[in-house]
Amino acid sequence: MPYTRSLAVLLAAPCLAFAPATVRAEAPSPLKQEAVADVDARAGMVQQMVDTVFSYAEPGFQEFRTSEYLTGILEKNGFKITRGVAGIPTAWTATWGEGGPLIALGSDIDCLLGLSQVPGSPQIKPLVEGAPGHGEGHNAGMPLMIAAALAAKDVMTKHGIKGRIMLWPGVAEELLGSKAYYVRAGVFDGVDASIFTHVSSGFGTGYGDLGLNGMVSVEYSFKGKTAHAAGDPWDGRSALDAVEIMDTAWNFRREHLPVTQRSHYVITNGGNQPNIVPSDASVWYYFRDKNFAAIRNLYETGNTISKAAAMATGTTVTHRILGYAAPTFANKPLALAADKNIRAVGMPQWSAADQTFAKAVQQANGLKQEPLSSTVTPLSTPETRGGRGFGASDDIGDVMWTVPTITVMFPSNIPGSIPHNVTSAMAMATPIAHKGAVAGAKAVAMTVLDLMTTPKLVSEAKAYFGGVQQEADTYDPVITAEDKPAIDLNGKLMKTLRPQMEPYYYDAAKYPSYLDQLGVAYPSGEQAQ
Repeated sequence: MPYTRSLAVLLAAPCLAFAPATVRAEAPSPLKQEAVADVDARAGMVQQMVDTVFSYAEPGFQEFRTSEYLTGILEKNGFKITRGVAGIPTAWTATWGEGGPLIALGSDIDCLLGLSQVPGSPQIKPLVEGAPGHGEGHNAGMPLMIAAALAAKDVMTKHGIKGRIMLWPGVAEELLGSKAYYVRAGVFDGVDASIFTHVSSGFGTGYGDLGLNGMVSVEYSFKGKTAHAAGDPWDGRSALDAVEIMDTAWNFRREHLPVTQRSHYVITNGGNQPNIVPSDASVWYYFRDKNFAAIRNLYETGNTISKAAAMATGTTVTHRILGYAAPTFANKPLALAADKNIRAVGMPQWSAADQTFAKAVQQANGLKQEPLSSTVTPLSTPETRGGRGFGASDDIGDVMWTVPTITVMFPSNIPGSIPHNVTSAMAMATPIAHKGAVAGAKAVAMTVLDLMTTPKLVSEAKAYFGGVQQEADTYDPVITAEDKPAIDLNGKLMKTLRPQMEPYYYDAAKYPSYLDQLGVAYPSGEQAQ
């Protein structure tokens, strides 16, 4: 259903409105202060984790070193690790506790292709030319969650509080490649509430339809017949012709698609050389829209057009789903609880050096001049968003339609930095990233304690999920039992690049920070020769 109906449902359901003014029970303040102190005591650990994951810079489905490192830390701290969940080698869960509610804590761990960057440098400067890099800041989220989980665990153990914590990584989020498969595999069965984190320059959360599109990622592969392009082309059947006809047909069809849709493609295989009629060619599409029915309609339209292109060229076609993301819908009671804790924590205390570096990044890259914020972000609501859509997608939506879930945005990056761009990597192994992750860990740990000690909060979150959210739409992913995670993606690339990247892995035993290891002066960004 469109966003306007979702908003109408929220406004027309006073019995489930959960107005922000509602007085809600929460964990006792002394327990929260203990968790905050615990996180502060782990600030050095957070810095090491943030810097280490940044240095590994592993793209989707290749997060082997990252997962080994993070699960090793959790295992040493008493968590039970289950590896290879949902048939994904780099996916895992880490669980601790007994009795009480089960709270899931997740964040993404993958990076993006071609965005290698020297941290602390305001100039574009790859560590390894052409290598992947954390140009979305995913290196900070799971360190945040680990610090939060350990702090909550310590408080719960000390005070005999029953409850269970499950950490899990967003694998291949940039490919929308894992979370729908986690849901299908039952990873969230029995989970009472879920908190997710994502890097930002702000610090806040929200509820309701967040305005992110759902999406299906699908590759169409055409099979034809090769021939000599100059000698006897009539004997061939060009798979590339089929790709081009499909793309042309799709572009004509756009005029007659809903204005809410967004779709884009790249030709992933166009043949080998011009004088050979291509027998194999493929094109990779992203189909995005606001609700489940619209996404399915785009997907089925693409399938139909691909078959028509095959018929027109005498070729055959198959398609493979490479990723899926549901539209996002966050839980109101959880968001209200988290928002209160975020405001209690407040923004990090930025130093003059932090502000100087942020300004240098903005100036060097033509970004809007804006200092690191000193105030938390207002709670995002359907009313404040006013039906605004954001176009992009995040497969946390699949978790949101499975269990009550929120996303906490934490302040580890620079205002104006461009998502999926090297500018978003420049601060992600600097004190800005470290301080933001520590602040986020405090808010998450406090919210976990709220859930563990307040049955009312859990029941209200479930009531909103089963009432307001389920009235807005129904979870209906296009993946089937036959579809499998695309775990082969990026494998060949990393076999080539990993040996070049390994000399730049962070050695926390030798260097107090990754900037020290690289010889980068902060905040100037100058690098020792």
